Amino acid sequence: MNEVPNSSQRAYLRRHAVTLFFLWSAVAFVVETETPCAFALTQTGERASARTLTFEERLAYKYAIEQVYWRHQIWPENNPDPKPSLDVVVSKREIENKVEDYLRKSQLVADQRGLPITASELQAEMERMATHTRDPDMLRELFEALGSDPFVIAECLARPILTERLASELGVHTNGRDSSPSRSLSSAEDAARSAIAPHQFTYKLPEISPLDCTDDM
Repeated sequence: MNEVPNSSQRAYLRRHAVTLFFLWSAVAFVVETETPCAFALTQTGERASARTLTFEERLAYKYAIEQVYWRHQIWPENNPDPKPSLDVVVSKREIENKVEDYLRKSQLVADQRGLPITASELQAEMERMATHTRDPDMLRELFEALGSDPFVIAECLARPILTERLASELGVHTNGRDSSPSRSLSSAEDAARSAIAPHQFTYKLPEISPLDCTDDM
């Protein structure tokens, strides 16, 4: 036969039940209020939550970028052969090397500075590209080749350019002669994870406005 709780035991159970109620209420409030904020859609329809790209995705986007560059490459008039496709002049391994290079340089820059390249820096680099380009048509094609996705443009177009500039300023290299990193170079996937700031940021697609130049420039 179950023992009937006395008055002191009943009072303890009531206090315990009230405590649990408020704890669960607090958890429910956080879930209901924070989750929509974390995954809220921006005005452009892009999720504000942090995004990542796999190495294979970066390869695909790099190939799309190279295709645009190759289309704009002038074929010599004195060459009687037709202009070949990109696959003939650039191998998959060369594309991989280019992606690995900017990812590892991103890691080295992060090691040298003590912090990764930030999303704000990438946004500023996109703005610089859009306002200082001398070939707005090609830049528009590059944006379109990357799906006009600000995040992809930041990571796959702005990051390599910004990384190269910062690496040059800091004097870091990926050929093993630089002794600045506190750890050895990792794989490209590990480099991507360690070099890219994990915080959330909603990128904005900049408006392309070509740099005004005088005729003598």
